Amino acid sequence: MILIIGDYYSGTGPALVTKYYIETLSGGAMPGHGKSGSVKTEGVDYIVSTGKVARFFEMLVKIPGASVLFLSGHSRQNIWAMRIGKLFGKKSAYLMHGAVEYENDMNRVPDERMAQDERRMMKMADIILAVSRQFEDWLKVHYPQYKSKISHVTNGIDWKLTVENVTDDERDPEGIISVGGGMPRKNILTVCKAIEKLNAKGHNITLTVAGDKGADSEEIASYPFVRDIGLIPHKELMREYHRNKIFVQNSVFETFGLAPIEALLSYADVLISKECGALSVIKKTEDMDIINDPQDIDEIASKLEVLLNEENHTRLLVELDKESTSWKKRAEELRSKLEEPGLGKM
Repeated sequence: MILIIGDYYSGTGPALVTKYYIETLSGGAMPGHGKSGSVKTEGVDYIVSTGKVARFFEMLVKIPGASVLFLSGHSRQNIWAMRIGKLFGKKSAYLMHGAVEYENDMNRVPDERMAQDERRMMKMADIILAVSRQFEDWLKVHYPQYKSKISHVTNGIDWKLTVENVTDDERDPEGIISVGGGMPRKNILTVCKAIEKLNAKGHNITLTVAGDKGADSEEIASYPFVRDIGLIPHKELMREYHRNKIFVQNSVFETFGLAPIEALLSYADVLISKECGALSVIKKTEDMDIINDPQDIDEIASKLEVLLNEENHTRLLVELDKESTSWKKRAEELRSKLEEPGLGKM
């Protein structure tokens, strides 16, 4: 039995990934949540409790009956799960949504405790799974001591996602949206400088910024064309994608991120940096779709201006293969990884 351990309830990107794996591996919509606390379909279970104490005791009950532990994301609780698993001879797979130590340093919020937690999980895991092939390659370069146990399972696409209660009349023909709030690695400040140049030429662009506060938040908010909506529910974020003409992700480091795919599904045109792991599934891109240098204000301004007058979402969506990018396919790939020698059959 696969026992899935990790945040599936907070609404963050990693939590959504965990939720998709729970639902897909169990063959339906999380039947244990709020009821018996168990998923028996297809030999899958997960830790339902959200409180720390309740989660700990639930792990003590469920880990002995598992054949392999699938830990999504890093946390102190997940470290305890690994330790309990070791006592019962259970193998563990650690899904890395990002590189916490590296990203915190980039975002100018170093956290040694979080860094130590991540290092412990990498050391204890029997297999480390990145969320894209690009991230797998990066991990092997930066953590060569774990190279032999690093692999990847690319994030899937929820093709059932729909945009509700938004009409074409609500779309802003010069609206641009970016996510990541004030995190420096999202590099939204450079996008602001590019838009400033475009507006000086006569455009009337509004930049909507979604996401939590960060080191760049104050400077981003100082631009008069910025609309900061902070953290909002996922359904509302999908509507925001549709309200804007262009979604831009100018990250200097991005392991995958579901946002570019969700923006495409919301019929927004997309401009993303070459550092984005979503390029694992977005195929047949053209020069107008990719930011080659996330620090080049002129390149960003030029490509945004092209997309204000053209569109790319139809072409990019057509090239996305629904079957190979579905969460069903990703769940099958994950199950295959967890059945590799040394981890055991489910």
